[in-house]
Amino acid sequence: MFFQMNSFPSTGRSALRGSAISLLAAFALVSCSAPSTQEKAAAPAAAKTALAPPADVKGVPQRVRLMTQEQYANSLGYIFGPDLRVDTRFAPMRRTEGLLANGAAFAGVTAAQLEQYQRTASLVSSAVVDTEHRDFLIPCKPKDEKAADAACAAKFLTSTGRLLYRKPLPKEKVQAVVAEANAGAEKLKDFYAGLSAALEGMLLSPEVLFITDSYENDPKNKGKLRLDSYSLAHRLSFFLWNAAPDDTMIKAAESGDIQSPKGREKIVNMMLASPRLETGMRAFFDDMMAFDDFNNLAKDAAIYPAFTGVTVADAREQTLRTIINHLITENKDYRDLYTTRETFMSQALAAIYGVSATPGWTPYQFPENSGRSGIATHVSFLAVHSHPGRSSPTLRGKALRELLLCQPVPRPPANVDFSALENPKAEHRTQRDRVNFHLENPVCAGCHKITDPMGLAMENFDGAGVYRTTERGTPIDPSGNLDGKAFQNAVGLSQALHDHPALTTCLVRRVYSYGTGGPTTREDAPLLTYLNKTFAEQGYKLPDLLRTITLSPTFSEVLPPSAGETAPAEKTASVQQNVAATAN
Repeated sequence: MFFQMNSFPSTGRSALRGSAISLLAAFALVSCSAPSTQEKAAAPAAAKTALAPPADVKGVPQRVRLMTQEQYANSLGYIFGPDLRVDTRFAPMRRTEGLLANGAAFAGVTAAQLEQYQRTASLVSSAVVDTEHRDFLIPCKPKDEKAADAACAAKFLTSTGRLLYRKPLPKEKVQAVVAEANAGAEKLKDFYAGLSAALEGMLLSPEVLFITDSYENDPKNKGKLRLDSYSLAHRLSFFLWNAAPDDTMIKAAESGDIQSPKGREKIVNMMLASPRLETGMRAFFDDMMAFDDFNNLAKDAAIYPAFTGVTVADAREQTLRTIINHLITENKDYRDLYTTRETFMSQALAAIYGVSATPGWTPYQFPENSGRSGIATHVSFLAVHSHPGRSSPTLRGKALRELLLCQPVPRPPANVDFSALENPKAEHRTQRDRVNFHLENPVCAGCHKITDPMGLAMENFDGAGVYRTTERGTPIDPSGNLDGKAFQNAVGLSQALHDHPALTTCLVRRVYSYGTGGPTTREDAPLLTYLNKTFAEQGYKLPDLLRTITLSPTFSEVLPPSAGETAPAEKTASVQQNVAATAN
């Protein structure tokens, strides 16, 4: 079922939802007031690594994260059916250490966002109980549709709440939500309206919208803390599947099996073998590649008439399909993603690539003389990192440095002179001629020396990603270098990226950061060294890296609070007290 955002009648329901919004606001203020600094062939048999995790690594800080828009939609789809799509927009996160997901650890909730959450909750709860869906989403029927039925309400809200809250609801919580459903049913003279109001309140709960780590003493390591069973299930599921834990994972958390080495390994192997791994890794690479930039991508139609809105969507999809097929379906070396000519083609992209294509998506391999090699020569990368009406060696080189090598490029000086680029002299017929202006300017040269020599190798592609050999009638010189390694064109650049040690260390850092829910710190250095060595030993296979990270003790170990910092248990109690105070 596809839901459009609409306003629903709220008569008799505003009081019932008001306390839920207050709870969410209070939780947002408390949790974000002191943010932390910080059928696939995807799952081969569990690998035996030659290295042991470093003993001196101490885990990650306590974190409270706001669920992302995609995680929210995926979770609702799992709970209420795979065809559930919520047409809503959460506020964008702040990109932190290369990932939007890291910004979730510092996200607050504004009044406008609260209203959006409320509208979404109203939309979902109303649809669940409507005449079209109630028979297969609600496991019982009330004795009288015009009156309260505590037994039926409890049956639905208990099972649904277990999945929404990602753990079994305590008896008193069940009693409270059933009481809300009963009160609504009696007031509105409609069992389903009351049930909908109670469900709406649950969907607005801060315990649903925020992913809150809870901790306990580690019985096997005196003096250390670890994620409790349910928080470990959350971390695994949002990492690998980009959604809340399913029933199997919640059962493993209930039994405590997820805390044992064998139990966790069984869960991780199940998750890596699941088709849902594709959803999780698409979300990760979409974030890592900064594909959110597609949301604002526009090209000058007079210059690039073949570049349409469909092209934008398909360019993003082409690269994600290529990544998932290469890394998950075929379980290949991550580095080869930057040299492979194997990809997928659609009709909209065929016009840009200058090839023929049949309807839909079909496997495609770029010819050796195409000038293309690897995903950095896809339209997705070339078009996003260009200007609306021209290419940009600087933007492309900057993206290569920051997105793929984890090497931040300083911002340009406030008084930088762009005149040579915006109003080039007649003799400056190519981008190489124009950007040389910056390389000769000592104020600009420092940054441009680490971006432009890479970006100039991609000048055989215009601002839309179309291959060309000349610019303004002048032959293009696509030679360049990457940290001293010279090459003649984009194919050579792709090989240099493949061979650059920072390519794989950057991925490891990003994946670990994404999986643990926040930026890395200096204390993570020993573990990152271990992960990089293990990644290399295992042939740079992504599923093996995911397994190594998730089975590492560090993945579930929690840093003890530093001096003056509130202990985890006390912080959780403080949140609950503030929420209760606001509700009253």
